[in-house]
Amino acid sequence: MLALEDGPAHRFLQGWGDSHARPQAILVASAHWENRGGPAVSLAGQPRTIHDFGGFPRELYEIQYLAPGAPGVAQQALELLQGAGFSVSSSDSRGLDHGAWVPLSLMYPSADIPVFQVSLLQGGGAAEHYRLGVALQVLRAQGVLIMGSGSMTHNLYEIMGHGQDDPAPQWVSEFDTWVAETLGAGRISELLDYRRLAPHAVRNHPTEEHLMPLFLALGAAGEEAVASRVHASHSYGILAMDAYTFA
Repeated sequence: MLALEDGPAHRFLQGWGDSHARPQAILVASAHWENRGGPAVSLAGQPRTIHDFGGFPRELYEIQYLAPGAPGVAQQALELLQGAGFSVSSSDSRGLDHGAWVPLSLMYPSADIPVFQVSLLQGGGAAEHYRLGVALQVLRAQGVLIMGSGSMTHNLYEIMGHGQDDPAPQWVSEFDTWVAETLGAGRISELLDYRRLAPHAVRNHPTEEHLMPLFLALGAAGEEAVASRVHASHSYGILAMDAYTFA
């Protein structure tokens, strides 16, 4: 619903394109594409808009984000991942899931920047996704925006009874504060061990896929990159909508 509902995160994403340099292409690692056995890369020349959800308003299904694909850059990403020792598969038809097109429809509504996706590793942890990002790091120097799309906290089992503007409960705010402080201090080893060290980690992420895009983006940024939390808000109390850049 981020694509339709006004709110702090919606407005933050709407202002992105006017305040940042235009990328040559966009690589999205979304929580909504996982692949077993190794990463997958989309080589689609014209990725379709995937409405991979049910029970939402008709207006959401009518959104079409028809950005061109980036098969040349995607092929390079595939080869970089293979060179790093990953077993990589590819798809010529994979479209953009809602983890990609929802934020992009706000950030770049003209849909004129080439986009492709790299999957997460099904069952993979933080260290493995960090290593994925390290393998893709060279793309940044070519003007590719490497974007991780997930959620800083994501326990939908506890969303019932919360309104869109409800404040975050303590178990949510303590977790996203810990991530902000640990990222800001560059304590990478602690972040990779977040499941054990972060407060309320399992409650905020009963399954891990919505946090894994953060680690891929972190790895792609390089060891000397400085993390900046450029947005912080909560939706329905329990969803921390934090956004980070790495420079």
